[in-house]
Amino acid sequence: MRVATSSLVRAWAAPALLLALLGGCASDPFSVSPLPPAKYEILGKAEGKGCGSLGLLGTAYYAVPMGLNGRVELAYQEALKSVPGASSLINVSISEDWAWIFFATQRCTTVRGDAIKEKA
Repeated sequence: MRVATSSLVRAWAAPALLLALLGGCASDPFSVSPLPPAKYEILGKAEGKGCGSLGLLGTAYYAVPMGLNGRVELAYQEALKSVPGASSLINVSISEDWAWIFFATQRCTTVRGDAIKEKA
């Protein structure tokens, strides 16, 4: 009976570990270009940057995402902060740059657009 329990644990351990690791790679959707309000004023150009890394160099693949999922939302929030009073962006563009850092790559997303605020 003991051997059967040990085999059962081993049989389920790898799939359970894989599911747990893949679940950590999920994030919520985020809109970088929501519909603007009916009346708004353009405050100026906005730009923000968010970065993350993909670590542990393997053969042709990488593992261990570090801060990758939230970088677009972070870049959007940084763009809003770059223009005081801004509540949203229009005419949005997104670009991505990456660089090697030892055994990882750093990936940075830049969000640019026109900062707006709703008119009363």
